[in-house]
Amino acid sequence: MTMGWKAVGLRIVAAAGLVAGAATGAAAQDKVTFGTNWLAQAEHGGYYQAVADGTYKKYGLDVTIRQGGPQAANRTLLVAGQIDFYMGGNMLQSIDSVKQGIPTIVVAAIFQKDPQMLMAHPDSGVEKFADLAKLPTIFMGKDGFITFFQWMKVAYPGFKDEQYKPYTFNPAPFIADKKSAQQGYITSEPFEVEKQAGWKPKMFLLADNGFDTYSTTIETTQKLVDTKSDMVQRFVDASIIGWYNYLYGDNKAANALIKKDNPEMTDAQLAFSIAKMKEFGIVESGEALAKGIGCMIDAQHKSFYDKMAGAKVVDAGVDYTKSFTTKYVCKGVGLDVKKKLAGG
Repeated sequence: MTMGWKAVGLRIVAAAGLVAGAATGAAAQDKVTFGTNWLAQAEHGGYYQAVADGTYKKYGLDVTIRQGGPQAANRTLLVAGQIDFYMGGNMLQSIDSVKQGIPTIVVAAIFQKDPQMLMAHPDSGVEKFADLAKLPTIFMGKDGFITFFQWMKVAYPGFKDEQYKPYTFNPAPFIADKKSAQQGYITSEPFEVEKQAGWKPKMFLLADNGFDTYSTTIETTQKLVDTKSDMVQRFVDASIIGWYNYLYGDNKAANALIKKDNPEMTDAQLAFSIAKMKEFGIVESGEALAKGIGCMIDAQHKSFYDKMAGAKVVDAGVDYTKSFTTKYVCKGVGLDVKKKLAGG
């Protein structure tokens, strides 16, 4: 039987639709597990947003977020190949991985600035970052003492080891001691201090005083970059768009997912964190303003490495350039989304 041209045309269109559907279906089969490095919070918001609003799905990804926390070992799971992507902190661990021969690599930096800060009492006489050296006590975690505090002693003479007292994630000792400072995230600890003490602490962001590491990175394995580069690009792009939508769009569904994973999280804390991320340019500042969230440049990586090597926090001679690649970022992805949502 001979088919008319209309029937042939319909058959061709249908076949094309099946091919397109198969391609979409194949892309949707890319199951991805993303491990965070702490309990769910606004600082993870863009990833949850991309799950909640279907952005990952639009990019052919079926993403599961594996929450971090005190007992989690998500970075170990990344190295073991049991998860696909990991939310790193700052670049120090990535540089150390190069030294240790661990084949992981940072493919995007969602935070242009590390949210790490020191805070002081509002009436302690501390007006600028260097004034913190006059205080007899700084409550810090051990990791902070062996990393950013070693840099502080070099960059701002006057800081000394005797100031260190362990920070146990309880602000009460800081609140009680007017002549003390305490470390924390600018998006988190100040909120708790104000809630408990009834006054706003003075906040000094390390990033604004020379500690210029990228933070909240997207890290993966070199194997995944080598074998599934397209999937890496899609995950980076979708995550970036998720962050624009989280910061400027309707983030209610994302926050609901965050609170589901971390029931102790409150709407007030989420709102505070988002406001501080915007106020201090944590996500959007530097190169990210013109080239998009997630952007990294070689010069900033080198600046941070040189400072850390000078402070003997990392070994001189480590090839820090192996800790990251800029091939997936700085392409302006998501800037149109921001323009539509925020008008700029």
